[in-house]
Amino acid sequence: MSVGEMLAATVPMARTLNLEFLETTPERAVVRLPDQAEYHNHVGGPHAGAMFTLAESASGAIVIAAFGDQMNRAVPLAVKAEIGYKKLAMGVVTATATLGRPIADVVAELDAGQRPEFPVVIEIQRADGAVTGEMTVVWTLRPHDLGK
Repeated sequence: MSVGEMLAATVPMARTLNLEFLETTPERAVVRLPDQAEYHNHVGGPHAGAMFTLAESASGAIVIAAFGDQMNRAVPLAVKAEIGYKKLAMGVVTATATLGRPIADVVAELDAGQRPEFPVVIEIQRADGAVTGEMTVVWTLRPHDLGK
C-alpha cells in the first residue's frame, strides 16, 4: 500500500475531499484537490478549510514517507500550522510539500532521546501554476516512551 493509499484509507477527511496523492517521496509530496462544487466557498473556488486540509495532508504524506521507518518508536504529530492565502484559487488546486530539515538531523535528535520538531513547507497552486497559498506545518516525532 502506498503512503497516499494508506492516508486515504485511514484519514476520513482525505477520503471526504477525494484528495489525490500524486507523488509521495521523502523529498516531496504532491496532492491534488479536485474541483468539487460541494466544497466551494462564496466566490466559487475551493473553501479555505478544504485548502488547509489539502496542504496539511500533503505535509502528513511527506512525514510518513520520510519517517515511516521510525514509527516503531515514535508517532508523528502536527504541532502547529500557519497558512497564508495569496491569490484567488479556482478549479483544481495542488499542494506540494517539502521537508524543512534534513531527515538525518531529525533522526539524530530522536536517537539522542529528544522529541525533534521540523517544519514542512507547502505551496498550493492553481492549474495555471499561480501560487494561491503557502503553509508551514511544524511536526514532531514523539517517542513512544514519553507517554501520552
